[in-house]
Amino acid sequence: MKRYFITGLLIWAPLGITIWVLSFILGMMDQSIMLLPTEWQPRNHLGFHIPGLGALMTLLIVFLTGLLTANFIGQRLVRWWEALLHRIPVVRSVYQSVKQISDTVFSPSGQAFRQAVLLQYPRQGSWTIGFLTGKPGGEIADYLSGEMVSLYVPTTPNPTSGFFLMVPKADVIELDMSVEDALKYLISMGVVAPAALPVRTPDTISAETTRKQADTYAGD
Repeated sequence: MKRYFITGLLIWAPLGITIWVLSFILGMMDQSIMLLPTEWQPRNHLGFHIPGLGALMTLLIVFLTGLLTANFIGQRLVRWWEALLHRIPVVRSVYQSVKQISDTVFSPSGQAFRQAVLLQYPRQGSWTIGFLTGKPGGEIADYLSGEMVSLYVPTTPNPTSGFFLMVPKADVIELDMSVEDALKYLISMGVVAPAALPVRTPDTISAETTRKQADTYAGD
């Protein structure tokens, strides 16, 4: 009896959570229909609300925005709009920070979150998975010696929160697994291991780290 219940739960739980997440996202997108003037809203003409219409409108607006800004005139309009926002003190700081993050994360040529790595955190002998976000720059790089990398170490099972670390590159082991597989591994708290996860013992990992550190010191 218990075995059958758990089997059914394993089937319905992921499906139910997936439907709930999609419903939440579509519900948020569907609210964009409220941006239309009252006399233009379909509810006032049809007498009832059409679920998903606002989500379709949101996707259409995003697509048309990308289409229009891909040409010369659209790019000029974007630069004019950004110059206007940069003149507003509070809006300037928020918009510039968010734009830098979005450009880094969503840019096809960006390297953020392109590589999953293994590192010892929060102490020696304790291993976790992180993601490369780049290299320290600006004033911070002047105070750091050696080759350093910037990492994002997410928390489990919620990867949207985590820690930003700057560590020596020699202390980081680059993994062959994809970012998607690494996120699945983190969210499942190690239950769902990637099929292509390399089999490495702690002794092998420690030897690789020691070898990388020795190569770094020899280069210096």
